[in-house]
Amino acid sequence: MILDNIQMKRESKSFTDALYAVLTAAGLFQGPKFLLSGLSGMAFKFTVHEQLLPLSVTAYGQWGEAHQPAIDNLGIFTSNDGGRTRHESFAVYQQTAVDSVKRSLDRGLACIYWIPEFGVIHGYDEEDRVFYVQDGWSRESHCVLYDNFGVNITGFWYCQFVGDHVVIPLRDTVLESLRLALDDWETPHRTLPDRSLASGRLAYSYLLRGLQQGDSDTGGAGYILDSYLSARTEIRMYLEEVQAELPGLSSIHSLYAELEAVMREALTAARPSFKEHSKGTVGQQVPLLCRSLELACALEEQAMQQARLISGRYPDLKRSILPRWGAHTAR
Repeated sequence: MILDNIQMKRESKSFTDALYAVLTAAGLFQGPKFLLSGLSGMAFKFTVHEQLLPLSVTAYGQWGEAHQPAIDNLGIFTSNDGGRTRHESFAVYQQTAVDSVKRSLDRGLACIYWIPEFGVIHGYDEEDRVFYVQDGWSRESHCVLYDNFGVNITGFWYCQFVGDHVVIPLRDTVLESLRLALDDWETPHRTLPDRSLASGRLAYSYLLRGLQQGDSDTGGAGYILDSYLSARTEIRMYLEEVQAELPGLSSIHSLYAELEAVMREALTAARPSFKEHSKGTVGQQVPLLCRSLELACALEEQAMQQARLISGRYPDLKRSILPRWGAHTAR
């Protein structure tokens, strides 16, 4: 059982790339990838490890909590499963997940899967007991044995499924994307009690400190910065596409356009330094790069202030009305 109309391509965050491949193949989303990245709020996620480790790019929070609102804002049903492979119950959950993936594929819906990073399961062979997985880097699929499902070097396993969808007015989706962006910007730590990872506004501070100290992971720094620039480019393109939906969006678009131009110039000059060293200082470009990052942080702060003003003009039922049982409904 192979879904031939799937082709994941790495261009954005790996989760966004996987989600886009799954949804477009199923006819659940029409439009460019930057639109999906913006509407889901995934483009705005920015996390940095204090040692600038490359895991920063995918460590933007508890995945179930981070991905659910992103896909909800697209009006698409989704469910996910995951955990730690060290748990004694993993074998039971693994078998259940394997069966769920096969059922999803039989319905013509591929699944998002942590490899790591995120990829797409687009087929299976029951006789050989393998899944076919795309990682987005190669056009060739990789095989994952049913028995090895979820087993990887990180100790985490994760799989996400999609289903039917409802139509949400674009204006409402754009407004919620701003609120998701604000939430990420103003939440300093998404993986408490671990404070080695910072998100949003604080992520800039971690990135600046890591670059200035000179003893952080240089390859990780390069990966973080490339991902950061890619995401900010997506935000600029997204806002350019939807700026007519809400008054005030054009000013946010202008701020991100300026941010992108500043960081693109700085990273073009600094990028060779990241390739020269595997660890340690990134050379003479650090002061210029840090000044550019400080300016970028100030520009993004202005953009978020404007987003807060726009958000305040409209009711926010998701956040202003508590359920009958309080902040959390009984489960």
